[in-house]
Amino acid sequence: MKRMASIGECMIELSGATADAGPGPAGEGQMRRGFGGDTLNVAVYARRALPADAGAVAYVTSLGEDPFSADMLAAWGDEGIDVGLVDRMPGRLPGLYVIVTDAGGERSFLYWRSASAARETFRADNAERLSAALRDYDLVYFSGITLAILDGDGRARLLDVLREVRGRGGLVAFDGNYRPRLWHGPDEARFAVSAILPYVSIALPTFEDEAALYGDADAHATADRLHALGVGEIAVKQGPRPVLLSGPDGREEVAVPPVARIVDTTAAGDSFNGAYLAARLTGLPPREAAVRGNATAGRVIGLRGAIIPREG
Repeated sequence: MKRMASIGECMIELSGATADAGPGPAGEGQMRRGFGGDTLNVAVYARRALPADAGAVAYVTSLGEDPFSADMLAAWGDEGIDVGLVDRMPGRLPGLYVIVTDAGGERSFLYWRSASAARETFRADNAERLSAALRDYDLVYFSGITLAILDGDGRARLLDVLREVRGRGGLVAFDGNYRPRLWHGPDEARFAVSAILPYVSIALPTFEDEAALYGDADAHATADRLHALGVGEIAVKQGPRPVLLSGPDGREEVAVPPVARIVDTTAAGDSFNGAYLAARLTGLPPREAAVRGNATAGRVIGLRGAIIPREG
């Protein structure tokens, strides 16, 4: 059985708040509570895409010992995700974000994550435990958000884990997922990403993010840059435009099927990544992996929420 681990942060999500331009408090009324995080979304969709007897998916993060953290663990367990590598930190809490919707239906996000437990996932004592556990995994996934929430020492310890995974024959997958507000500036983000790219086997970037950080002119420029830094397999997502696949056998585009009604694009890229990696983990070629990724993303954006109800 193949084993995949996804490393990152999941936060408490509050939605239903409204921004009112008139007098009185904004966002009055009840809000819905959920959970959200890019790497958690990838883990969920990878687990759903994998046949039960073909692979296992673990999520790697740090949480507190509070009721919200307990609810997260229960929800992940219900999805069939292995939570054995989730660290519990007394006195710490998960991060929090609120989705605010204005009168025109546009959404914005407010975050409280600067002291979240996930930022300590690769502290010295826990990194040793994770290194021992992850070194024999078949595939380890993380994102630019994972890098952004770690301090310099944490990034260095994560890099040690990636080096060991690759050294033992495992795959490392990465999505840059550039979010400017999480970095002190683009130079810091570029420096952190450049340090890990030589250990990345599969890159799953979104062109819009890469253009914002690197100024890439098109998806081919993104692929060229990543190959030059050592990445062998690349799938550049471009929203409704075709996915560009680039690897040792050349380049090709995989069309994105039209979606009749787009409701919520929040986890489009994450769901693509999860389905793509599940397919690659079971030996399917990149083109078939991209076809499955597009199909999954198409279902997800047709419903509200990052994690849609399971089929069947």
